Amino acid sequence: MPEPNLTPMFRQWQAVKRDFPDVLLLFRMGDFYEMFGEDAEVGARELELTLTSRDGGKGRRVPMCGVPHHALQRYLRVLVKKGYRAAICDQVEDPRQAKGLVKREVTRVISPGTLLEDELLPAGASNFLACLTREGEVWGLAAVEVSTGEFLVTEITGGPASSQPPAAVVGPTVLSGQTEGDLPGLDRSRPGPLVPPTVRDELGRLGVAEVVAADELAEALDHELPLPVTPLRALPDFRSPEQQLREHFRVATLDGYGLGELTAGLSAAASVLAYLRDSHRQSLPHLRPPRVYWLQDFMLLDAATRRNLELTATVRTGAREGSLLSLLDQTETPMGRRLLGRWLLEPLLDCPAIVARHAAVGDFVQDPGRAGEAGELLHRIGDLERLTGRITAQTANARDLRALAVSLQPIPELAEVLGPLGAPLLQQLAARLDPLADVRDRIAAAIADDPPAGLSEGGLLRDGFSPELDELRSASRHGKSWMAQLEAQEQERTGIKSLRVGFNRVFGYYIEVTRANLHLVPEAYVRRQTMVNAERFITPELKEMEERVLGAEERAAGLEYDLFCRLRAEVAEHAERLLSTAAAVAAVDVLLSFARRAVAGGYVRPEMDDSDVIEIEQGRHPVVEHALPGEAFVPNDARLDGSHSTLLIITGPNMAGKSTYLRQVALICLLAQIGSFVPARRARLGLVDRIFTRVGALDDLASGQSTFMVEMSETAAILNHATDRSLIILDEIGRGTSTFDGLSIAWATAEYIIRHLGAKTLFATHYHHLNELAEIHPGVRNFRVSVREEGDDVIFLRRIVPGGTDRSYGIQVARLAGLPSEVIQRAQEVLAQLEHEDLARGIAPTRASAARVAPPVQLQLFEAEPHPVLEELRDLDPDAMTPLEALQKLQDLKHKAGQ
Repeated sequence: MPEPNLTPMFRQWQAVKRDFPDVLLLFRMGDFYEMFGEDAEVGARELELTLTSRDGGKGRRVPMCGVPHHALQRYLRVLVKKGYRAAICDQVEDPRQAKGLVKREVTRVISPGTLLEDELLPAGASNFLACLTREGEVWGLAAVEVSTGEFLVTEITGGPASSQPPAAVVGPTVLSGQTEGDLPGLDRSRPGPLVPPTVRDELGRLGVAEVVAADELAEALDHELPLPVTPLRALPDFRSPEQQLREHFRVATLDGYGLGELTAGLSAAASVLAYLRDSHRQSLPHLRPPRVYWLQDFMLLDAATRRNLELTATVRTGAREGSLLSLLDQTETPMGRRLLGRWLLEPLLDCPAIVARHAAVGDFVQDPGRAGEAGELLHRIGDLERLTGRITAQTANARDLRALAVSLQPIPELAEVLGPLGAPLLQQLAARLDPLADVRDRIAAAIADDPPAGLSEGGLLRDGFSPELDELRSASRHGKSWMAQLEAQEQERTGIKSLRVGFNRVFGYYIEVTRANLHLVPEAYVRRQTMVNAERFITPELKEMEERVLGAEERAAGLEYDLFCRLRAEVAEHAERLLSTAAAVAAVDVLLSFARRAVAGGYVRPEMDDSDVIEIEQGRHPVVEHALPGEAFVPNDARLDGSHSTLLIITGPNMAGKSTYLRQVALICLLAQIGSFVPARRARLGLVDRIFTRVGALDDLASGQSTFMVEMSETAAILNHATDRSLIILDEIGRGTSTFDGLSIAWATAEYIIRHLGAKTLFATHYHHLNELAEIHPGVRNFRVSVREEGDDVIFLRRIVPGGTDRSYGIQVARLAGLPSEVIQRAQEVLAQLEHEDLARGIAPTRASAARVAPPVQLQLFEAEPHPVLEELRDLDPDAMTPLEALQKLQDLKHKAGQ
């Protein structure tokens, strides 16, 4: 119950706050949104506002701070970026007509995952809200992009395994999510459910901005995910999840959506829908029907791979600039930019679909004239997806409708440009380009050329759209013209040249006279307001005309708003057509972007097949090559297969280009499978089902993992999930521990890949002993980065050539890095001594020819030289001797060994 000693306004605020205890409540009071109590303290701190106070009743001061209503979006952007949620409590009745306290209600709850406004959203990235549920080992994931209405659902089996669909369900391939957010490892010492790595990877791949879950699960997730996690409010709803979804989408069955066989996924879909209804305070008609997808529909790219290949952000800065996405992005539309991000993180596994994309890119490459025309037309198309989302959500203004009409104008021309191109995919997309001429013409006939941003200011609709509105506007304009005539007439009649007829919202129309001319004011003037340097008057005639003008203006504004809302509702009925056209435009935009990059970078169309061969001639790293415009990039060949060249050991000094070579092979395979041409002279590529990378590592202090533990965890994930169709990139293994431990792990890892996985692998290492694997296993090949020595200097030729090396040139690299000459000289002395001692002690590894006779299960890396004492010790039979005899025998052997 509200406290009785509070003022009426604070009792109203307290009643609203009780329903929204865990969000910042922005309470509309006149021209400001105010925060009170603890909300004000948080708001003042986070928004850098002045904290004041207000009398709450009986002399009680309540902390207060506020923001101007016209600047609300700017302050919301800051709160959302910091992970806060805010409830917008608006005045829902006209203060002029309110009897007593103005009625207020929460009209919207703003959170990171529920944004609709362009000012708060990244134009080129998706902004998903995700809901997680758990039933046993099955996790349900429902993700909604509120600004576009996209609704995705999947189920993922607990643990690191990929999700598997029920036998009766065939899920379509869904392109979703882009913005990167790698989720760190779990702290397994915490109680409660733990999120499987596959679920974390999927949240990161989608670029989820906020996660919602039931209270108990939300508490556990809050400890494990670096994302805002919101507990679901317990809303009274006795309907089953299936019934909630059927009623919302007005269908008799969910089987057509692929939801019929789901359990946890169904629950997640119903829960996220309930959360959105609660946050938006409406039924959300713009949400599209949910689409079920499965992780095996596309190539899975885990967080380590996305990070190490710098697909959407660089490792060093975390910025988009410098990533593969920024290089590929030559799109013209926001929809295309978002789709490019989705395609990049969802490489295809269907060879015909990949070839279809390549053919479409090839048409644009071969016909630069049509490619140029298509680009110019795409440039004129706005964000059809988000415009449609705001229109169907009833938050669009007149400018949004006009932007939609303008964006629809180039659609017919774009279809004509695509028509003569022969690629089947481009023909399919052209057929989906609905010009929506009826919608475009309807908007063009109704909306003014330059409408205001607000909906209550008037000027939304054209003259001639509504006869009734035209009549009211005429009355208003006539009245205003009469006012202008009145000013000139009164100046002439009174002789007061500075006399002005003005208007404000408080007093209406008035006649203003300066103090110096008050003696000339006629007796018929009635004083209305005294100013510092002037006084304001009214006359009976002025008051009568004011009522006529303002009455017409008010009725015109109300009618115009109603007409606009009806028009917006009409357009919303065509949402499905609009979104279909938007999807086709986005796909054309991405394919054209691929073609532009291919032309600019000299990329070629790869030959794709289902073989196990990766054959690249003169391949290049796309991003590194682009970053070195003044320096010629040295291309290199690569060949991997499942029999003769399964694992390539790459040795050579630091800075010579090993890491670049490894990554460029992975990126070329990935580019090909998203439908892009590739940076090479020729490429024949068999499909790969996964790309795994193990490159460098940092301490994961949040989960208590050292560098070496992170390295081993990533290696374990690769060895547990790679198949013979996978591509593995290993850039150093075992460097985080002692030399012999690390070498042993690296050796055993390489052997495991060869013996048990058969995955195509590039293994860069400074453990030169691994070169001997090529003499043991037929599928291993040695390569090195060639260098040229000139005295103490080394020149990196950056060419990958057959054969191993036994030098890393670390000291030469240290010299290039600027280490003091004294350090370099001492390092050379120590290195020479260590090499001499190793050889003198006989601990240099034996040749692999000796290793070939090792038993099938290799228990040691290097076979020791046989020693007579060891043989004699091995032959001892303790059971045949007394303890004294055994002790004497051991002492004899010890003496012999010492000799």
